[in-house]
Amino acid sequence: MIDLRYVKKLVEMLDESSVDSIEISSDKGMKIRISKTPTQRGTVQVAAPMAMPAMIAEPRVSTPVGIPAVAEPAAAPAAPAPKSSLLEVKSPMVGTFYGAPEPGAKPYVTVGSNVAKGQIVCIIEAMKIMNEIESEHAGVVKEIGATDAHPVEYGQVLFRVDPNG
Repeated sequence: MIDLRYVKKLVEMLDESSVDSIEISSDKGMKIRISKTPTQRGTVQVAAPMAMPAMIAEPRVSTPVGIPAVAEPAAAPAAPAPKSSLLEVKSPMVGTFYGAPEPGAKPYVTVGSNVAKGQIVCIIEAMKIMNEIESEHAGVVKEIGATDAHPVEYGQVLFRVDPNG
């Protein structure tokens, strides 16, 4: 059995490094491969050559002698988008999202639910294994970003949690 906390730690370490992928094998034949870039088994990925941008000379405008040059007003820098105060619970793997422990059961959390750090918020089924996903943050669930019984991608936002309630 794979400890999900161990896998999360590996993913965090990969995100913080310049390494593209990690592959770990156990003596019992189990392999874990975590990669920043998706690959498909049996396919060869070939990068298409990139075209170099053409250098274009800007036309020069000369100002007649005796006439002062007028400076163009500088464009105002774009304001950065306001950062949301909501914290995200992301999918640690590719799989199928389930919001409840079994079909017809009450969901683990709904919008408006209070969650504690480490509380189970959903299940992601991957390779016929039901992986319980724990909240990494305490607060109130404001958004659910996945649909029950639908696929989710690695890093996809599953929940947005307001830590201030």
